[in-house]
Amino acid sequence: MKTKLLFIIFLFLSIQAYSQDWQTDFETSKELASDGDKIIVLVFQGSDWCAPCIKLDREVWSTQEFQDLAEDKFVMLQADFPRRKNNKLTTEQQEHNNALAEKYNKNGYFPFVVILDSDGNELGSLGYEKTTPTKYFEKIVSFED
Repeated sequence: MKTKLLFIIFLFLSIQAYSQDWQTDFETSKELASDGDKIIVLVFQGSDWCAPCIKLDREVWSTQEFQDLAEDKFVMLQADFPRRKNNKLTTEQQEHNNALAEKYNKNGYFPFVVILDSDGNELGSLGYEKTTPTKYFEKIVSFED
């Protein structure tokens, strides 16, 4: 029984270690970016219906490699647009995400990654690419120059 309990605790902690610290509020993200001298990585995604979004999350965002690289450089801001009823956002969050899309993703692309400075000015954008977490990180950082 002790072994089983220890395994469950270890598994839980392992999963927590690999979770990305996503923000969902733009103003909070700008404050964090300003305080930490970081850039904002705004990710428009359809977490429960968009296959390339899910791949980008699995192949880049959720990897320990990317998270280690991004930790001191990025504030990760998520604008999710789920379709399934059980994943529905609060009305307030949906309105917030709609406002972000109106400003930064007028064409409605998914996934769409917008790189912003701490004031919310757009530095660049990209989408899904079949690449390594390190190369994706390098592309994001290249917009800072």
